Amino acid sequence: MSNMSTMYQTDNQITNQNISNNKPLYLVDSHCHLDTLDYTTKTVEQVLAVAAERDVQHCLAVATTLSGYRSMRQILNPYQQCLSFSCGVHPLNLDDEPFDLALFETLAQSDNVVALGETGLDYYYQQDNIEKQQDAFRAHIRLGRKLGKPVIVHTRNAREDTIKILKEEQVLSGVLHCFTEDLDTAKQLLDIGFYISFSGILTFKNAESLREVARYVPLDRILIETDSPYLAPVPYRGKENQPANVREVAEYLAALKGVPLTTIAEQTTKNFSKLFNITV
Repeated sequence: MSNMSTMYQTDNQITNQNISNNKPLYLVDSHCHLDTLDYTTKTVEQVLAVAAERDVQHCLAVATTLSGYRSMRQILNPYQQCLSFSCGVHPLNLDDEPFDLALFETLAQSDNVVALGETGLDYYYQQDNIEKQQDAFRAHIRLGRKLGKPVIVHTRNAREDTIKILKEEQVLSGVLHCFTEDLDTAKQLLDIGFYISFSGILTFKNAESLREVARYVPLDRILIETDSPYLAPVPYRGKENQPANVREVAEYLAALKGVPLTTIAEQTTKNFSKLFNITV
């Protein structure tokens, strides 16, 4: 595992030299698929313990199908003291099972469900069901408004339609997770009150345009995430990502912004609590 002197090789050789370790840290992984990690050689309890050792004290476990949400809760319910949940259907999973809106609303009303999604649009992998994707996306937003809960949004090759639908449906609040879009998209999302979440992609060598966005987005609108088990940050690329590695994202963002790690930890945790209306 990396330490405070970790140096990442990037296009402009950013170093993590502005970190202070004088205060205890409280980091939140705002988006992970904790139920899909490989548990053949470890347990959920061990994964969360490793995360806590690296000051990652809370995780938002995100569903991609309704049946997956129910099985996720069975696996993760014993650890509710350090977890919260999001219920929804990923655009790439809409063909896996019927989208039962009545069931969705029932599940989403649980007190431990703090957000709806992950939802959104993905035209990169699927273009034969665009209308179905858009209908489901609108349904998530509408239910979010009805229940007073934010949406967690995925978009790929669909930025214009994503923003259009968010505006048309007058989205209550939400976050564009694992942000990889351009600066103009970030500005439009900020204008409608959205948060922007950065993942381990921020540390990738070829991600300078994304780093430009991260420099621009104000600290009070940023979340950090792993999208575990995917997208492990440098220096863990190619390995299974875990919530503990949100520490790398926080460290890198601190260096990028030129602020102490404590500032990133405090502000992103505050943002998480505000967006999802919970105290962590």
